[in-house]
Parts: sequence; structure tokens; C-alpha cells
Amino acid sequence: MIYIYTVKRDSEDWILRNDWYFNLYTCNQKFTEEEKSIVRKLDRAIVSDDMRIETKYGLGTVRNLSSGCKTCLNIIKNPGKTVSVEECGANVLDFVFQLDEIHIYMSRPERFHIREEVEICFNEKDIVFGRRGYENWWSEEYARRAESDL
Repeated sequence: MIYIYTVKRDSEDWILRNDWYFNLYTCNQKFTEEEKSIVRKLDRAIVSDDMRIETKYGLGTVRNLSSGCKTCLNIIKNPGKTVSVEECGANVLDFVFQLDEIHIYMSRPERFHIREEVEICFNEKDIVFGRRGYENWWSEEYARRAESDL
């Protein structure tokens, strides 16, 4: 199940500033081969054992990865934390929504591919399935917000 929270919380179990968190904590952990494969897929970068990257633009460190890629790695390497996906593009969200038992924060809907069997729980109460359920929930949420003048 993917747990989505639509109201921001200030908690040590939440990662809201992905670049900062990644650069301070996550990049200091060794990457597994699976994580290196994710970097190749999302950013088309090759990660070396000494945490340097090679891209078509040149050499750098893992701190030079895109915000979306950093967000994805923060989700994977910090299970149990709720991670903001506000800065992610469709390519990263496509990947994130293939993961299971993750907690994410998003304040608005985004367009990307969601498989029909994906189980999503909004704000720990509403459970929906797949793209149709996701879109219907957000439509109803915007109606609720309009009624409340939010």
C-alpha cells in the first residue's frame, strides 16, 4: 500500500526538504546495486563505488543528482519516514508508485501512470485502487476544499 498524506506535518519522521536531507544523510550511505540501477534509470547516471557519478554532462558526486532522484532514494533508504514528492516529475512518480509500503506527502495531484492494482490510502482513512481511484479521490478532495474555501 502507498500512504499519501495531503496535509503537511512538522515531524522528525517527515522529510520535506529532500535535497538538504539527501545531501546531509542519505548520500553518506553506500548504495546497493538496485539503488545504483534506479539512479541509472531516473537520471541516466552511473554511480561508482566512491559515490561519484558519470552523466552525459560530465563527472560529479551523488549530490549532483536531480531532486526527483534524491527524493526516490530518500524514500527507499528511509523506510518508515514520510517523504515529500512535491518536486518530483512524472518519471519519478511512475517509479515511486511501483514501490510498496511507502509514506509520501503530496498536496496536489500529478499526472503519471498508476497501475490499477496499486492500493492507495489517503490520510490514513480513504483507500482507493489505481489511477481511477486516485483521480476520483482528488476530484472529491477539491470539492471538499471548495466547500471549505481552502
